[in-house]
Amino acid sequence: MNAIDYLELDYKPKLPQDRSAGIAIIGAGEIVGSCHLPAYRQGGLNVVGIYDLEEERAAALAAAFGLPRVYRSLEALLADPAVRVVDIAVPAKAQPAIALQAARAGKHMLCQKPLAESYREAAAIERACREHGVRGAVNQQMRWSPGIRASHAILSRGWLGEPLQATISVDVRQDFAAWSWLREMPTLEVMYHSIHYLDSIRFLFGTPDSIYADGARFPGQRTVGETRTMLSLRYPGERRALIHDNHNHIAGEEDWHATYRFEGTEGIVQGTNGSLYDYPVGREDTLRFHSRLLHPDYWFVPTLHGKWFPDAFLGTMGELLRAIEEDREPEHSVRDNLETMQLVFAAYRSMSEDRPVALREIAAEEEEEAAC
Repeated sequence: MNAIDYLELDYKPKLPQDRSAGIAIIGAGEIVGSCHLPAYRQGGLNVVGIYDLEEERAAALAAAFGLPRVYRSLEALLADPAVRVVDIAVPAKAQPAIALQAARAGKHMLCQKPLAESYREAAAIERACREHGVRGAVNQQMRWSPGIRASHAILSRGWLGEPLQATISVDVRQDFAAWSWLREMPTLEVMYHSIHYLDSIRFLFGTPDSIYADGARFPGQRTVGETRTMLSLRYPGERRALIHDNHNHIAGEEDWHATYRFEGTEGIVQGTNGSLYDYPVGREDTLRFHSRLLHPDYWFVPTLHGKWFPDAFLGTMGELLRAIEEDREPEHSVRDNLETMQLVFAAYRSMSEDRPVALREIAAEEEEEAAC
């Protein structure tokens, strides 16, 4: 093996050969201005317009990013022949109805996470994409964060041997009450944050059989839902995963941490998720790894460039555009994301019933309902 092969971790987003496909954005919230549009501009993608219920917000983003159209209605956007792909950037409550309308209009779509507030609605989006012959993907962009993508390259090359243990640990301060629509959300931390870690672990280690989850609040918090979680994922055999997430850190940022660690029979990957340090500015991810297959006692420390926010957002849209161009399912398809949603809803059932919950329980209920 060439001594520098480990540096070629192939972690950066990939783009289609033809970047002319027209993209229209539905929603003009903060994340669109801070992540979606900067990433698409960075990649030279063709954003043809934007729509929001509050037209002034859409117009402000259109002016800031030089977008040619501000649509007066969702129907006008979906009727525009220049639009081939819609980026649906709205809360989960509103997403299913928009996604079904987009599928009927023949538009490929990038949905946001969580895909829906119920598994039934998430499955309905998948059926609509299939029935109308459109490509649907979900913006689980942490898969394209430099640390996670590079870890995937290391695992895929077999340098860790048999994967055994995935651990993601986050201890920061994040006031979810800053978003008014999240204050009364009964399903909070897992649904809107740790869903990223669940999806990333699925990407790296595969889909587990079951999950045992515990969620808790912090005294005096202004939100209804859980802000502290412990998630234990069980696979067949000896493979396991653990997620610890606390958004109520009481000390200064110098004590915050956002780390990941992936272990196998032959090696270890460990690093930091830079976007959660110096938030919201963030840092670049870090990564180091050891593999007995490459060297018996050496830690490789490649330098990673880019951050989860906004760089990884180019990965999700880029992969969808490539899938359309190559006439295949995207890696982060709506169909694939149903298994992430099964994990989410199994986690909440586990919290409620204080027991491990198998993903098949969630999937089976939808199959029974669809058959009726």
